[in-house]
Amino acid sequence: MTDNDRCDLSFSLKVDVTQQTLHLLSNGKLVKSWPVSTSKFGLGSEPGSYKTPLGKFRIHGKFGEGAAPWAIFKSRLPTGEIAVPGGEEDGVLTRILWLEGLEEANRNTLERYIYIHGTNQEDQIGRPASHGCIRLRNQDVMELFAVVPEGAEVEIA
Repeated sequence: MTDNDRCDLSFSLKVDVTQQTLHLLSNGKLVKSWPVSTSKFGLGSEPGSYKTPLGKFRIHGKFGEGAAPWAIFKSRLPTGEIAVPGGEEDGVLTRILWLEGLEEANRNTLERYIYIHGTNQEDQIGRPASHGCIRLRNQDVMELFAVVPEGAEVEIA
């Protein structure tokens, strides 16, 4: 039995793209909600489109355990640098939950590197602003990361 088999998979996530919110559910009951930013380029799964995919997913991997808040990541590894708020770059900060598509239409999500992650553009949370990923405030992604297990189901609708 692996650690993933022992995880509490009663947790799931639902991203509401219309409301720009992420809901944490336990056995289908709402535990907590956070504001998010999905893609400013719209919704879809086309390669290179920078759109947020829709459908059913699972958390393929978790990265950033123990990293400092606002830590900058490249290729899912901390660079040792700490971001400052703002700027034009769509930074991947603090924690990463890497999504894997479970449906034919979104099977390419893993190779598109679609994550739930922290951002240097916290002032844009609550409206579409990302390059395809689901952005959270850095403190919020730390809180989510601590409770949701690898393998948990995610729905983006």
